[in-house]
Amino acid sequence: GSAKEKAIQFYRSCMDTQRIESQGTQPLKDLLNQVGGWNITRVGKAKDFNETLQTLMSRYSTFPFFRVHVGPSPSDLKTNIIQIDHPEFEMPPESKFKEKNYLEVTYQRLKNSYLLLLGGPQDGPPDSFSLTLSFISNLQRVVTPLQERQQRGMLFFRTTIRELQEKAPAIDWLSCLQAVFHPMPMNLSQPIAVHDMDYIRGMSQLIEQWHKERVLHIYMILCLVGNLSPALDSRFQDARLELSKILYGRMGSRMIPDERWRKCLTDTSSFFEPVLGQMIVQEIFPQQTKKLAEQMLSEIQDALYGQLDQLEWMDEQTRQEAKVSISKLQVEIGYPAHILQTAKVNLEYQNLEINEDTFFLNVVACLKVLRENSYLKPLQHDSQDKWHVSPWTVHSYYSIRHHTVVFPAGMFRSPFFHIEFPSAVNFGAIGVFMAHELLHTFYGYVLPGGCPTCNRSALQKSVDCLVEQYESSGFKVNGTFTLLENSADTGGLAIAYQAYKNWLKKHKEKDLPKIGLSHDQLFY
Repeated sequence: GSAKEKAIQFYRSCMDTQRIESQGTQPLKDLLNQVGGWNITRVGKAKDFNETLQTLMSRYSTFPFFRVHVGPSPSDLKTNIIQIDHPEFEMPPESKFKEKNYLEVTYQRLKNSYLLLLGGPQDGPPDSFSLTLSFISNLQRVVTPLQERQQRGMLFFRTTIRELQEKAPAIDWLSCLQAVFHPMPMNLSQPIAVHDMDYIRGMSQLIEQWHKERVLHIYMILCLVGNLSPALDSRFQDARLELSKILYGRMGSRMIPDERWRKCLTDTSSFFEPVLGQMIVQEIFPQQTKKLAEQMLSEIQDALYGQLDQLEWMDEQTRQEAKVSISKLQVEIGYPAHILQTAKVNLEYQNLEINEDTFFLNVVACLKVLRENSYLKPLQHDSQDKWHVSPWTVHSYYSIRHHTVVFPAGMFRSPFFHIEFPSAVNFGAIGVFMAHELLHTFYGYVLPGGCPTCNRSALQKSVDCLVEQYESSGFKVNGTFTLLENSADTGGLAIAYQAYKNWLKKHKEKDLPKIGLSHDQLFY
């Protein structure tokens, strides 16, 4: 079937709660048996540690000890590189837990929740699971806080698989990364970026210390259960919610349950983004909307050129460079072009098998497609048409890497935009967002030393004025810290207003007589 048909089948399997409830824990139990089960009292040789880790990472997108992703290299933004960081722990660090008996509370809650549902470690030696929680706590302690890494310049340590193997020998790095990036070839010279090398060393030492225990295997299975349990029946969702309340408090719970349709839509969009993107664009973003948005942006660019001519602190050479930068800016409005290429999207999902009867197995099958899109494709080639946001989101951004501004279709909806709105409303809402993003291209000029040929005293006077304006607003704002966003906000408003005034010279404005507001009032 087509990618669209598979997305619909996936959504239906998610909505079929009666079937999900009747299948219970069996789908997950069958999967756990394939990776060695809990392996507490089982006689015989346990599965190899690195073999199990490779399976979890490559088949189930589960990263117990370290997280792998692909992103741009700071030294060359046009080149993607494999990046490694500490994992995302489901439990908060022990230091943030108010209860003194942290491990005991967590142990009891977990034991009473989905471990009981699966016949977990409570059937084995009584200390096996509490030891696992101790290991998790120790693993969290070797994470270097972000602020400390920033201060010590440790955010990006460039290395190779060979060096990584020497510094953290407990992990078979080449085999693990080959599994994640299969079938792409890997060798020991493969460049890697590590975000917390102290953590990677400490993690390796902990694995070696605990290697004789069954703890490492229990921890990996626990991570797998945590990752896949959202695809199981309501007992698991209740257990996850209960655990979240214990760990994060009722108000701070990250697990607020959604209506079922909303959860299923979110799950479907995470696996079938280009399919849903195409459906939504065809529904809410007609060509006339795109055309009007492009005309507005062109007007805003012209207004920006005019504003550049009036900047007292900018010298003539820099002014011309800034105008060239704006003229070369790539603008993406509505959606990335490839999502409307149905044949290309179908090809992306051609090997995916979806069965409406088994939501859990559908999720597992989709994780493979997710691996290919998240790891393989970005490393093989840098795709400029790959957006950081979905077409339906209300979030624009500027990409320094590609010198591109992106405005998704989701932004061109009421109250920000409508083709029947007066121009004052459109320019006062979406127009300000557009100008804001364009101004992001000039951040470098405002930063210290960013424009050596500019009149720094005049620029500093403008900066000081803006900082004072925000700090005297009555809210606790550090005007220096928020300077770049504040300058884009205030400058964006001024440019959008000028663009609106220029627009009125060429277009007739619509009135809203019943509201009783002038055009300027409607803009603001």
